Amino acid sequence: MDLYGLKSCDTCRKALKLLPDANFVDVRAEGVPSEMMQRAFAQFGAALVNTRSTTWRGLTESERSRAPLELLAEHPTLMKRPLIDADGVLHLGWTAETRAALGVA
Repeated sequence: MDLYGLKSCDTCRKALKLLPDANFVDVRAEGVPSEMMQRAFAQFGAALVNTRSTTWRGLTESERSRAPLELLAEHPTLMKRPLIDADGVLHLGWTAETRAALGVA
């Protein structure tokens, strides 16, 4: 299981605490492989972009209008977190549905 997120993200820390065997990938330091990003975008679409983040608020209107995959490649911290790849099944966010699907409380 791979968990893509930020070390400084409280939500990612909560997820890691309940998923201690997950391989953590810090998107700021390591980025997200383009193949994974394309799979995630195909499944989640524009929901993959966190429009409530401070990074998003710092973008100009012209930057915000760019294609989501371009934005995420340039600003990986814009990705909604965590992105979890559990045996080929992708989950986005740390919602009750994600926790139930992964079998954690």
